[in-house]
Amino acid sequence: MIPMFANLNVLRTAIRCPQTFSMIRLISTNSLTKGQLPFSYSLNGPKFVKYTRDHEWIAAHEDGVAFIGITKYASDSLGDATYIELPEPNSEIEKGESMGSVESVKSASEIYQPVNGEILEVNTALENKPQLINEDPLGLGWIAKMRVADLKDIEQGEDLLSLEQYEESLKHDDEE
Repeated sequence: MIPMFANLNVLRTAIRCPQTFSMIRLISTNSLTKGQLPFSYSLNGPKFVKYTRDHEWIAAHEDGVAFIGITKYASDSLGDATYIELPEPNSEIEKGESMGSVESVKSASEIYQPVNGEILEVNTALENKPQLINEDPLGLGWIAKMRVADLKDIEQGEDLLSLEQYEESLKHDDEE
């Protein structure tokens, strides 16, 4: 039976216990939404899902296609999105470069490219309904679909975090 966490402090306590890491993956609000893009792009789902300290996620599939978006933590911190600046399709973007931004009633935030690659497609639904990034940032609110230059950059990327590492980093963000 999976316990339901009543608040973030209980979740933080569970994160500190290594045996609960698999449980965290099941209940985290920063996990991909199953049953729709980007998870459903391939039959078995993504090969890798990684996170950045800047609160982006990347879900890479076996064929080298990856989807990029922002985490639930980021969308909650930004508040209600009013405009999403999307990258240009067919553009090559280097790791660390800005690929767009999210503007909200509270602030604006750049979205950074987590790995080298070519933008294949953007989520044009965000142009007419930017609030999708608040409603489902790890599903319908994905930002870009790209071809990754090398999947090893995701698998072995030292600055890319697993879900467990990302959740642990949030604990430190909240303490600052």
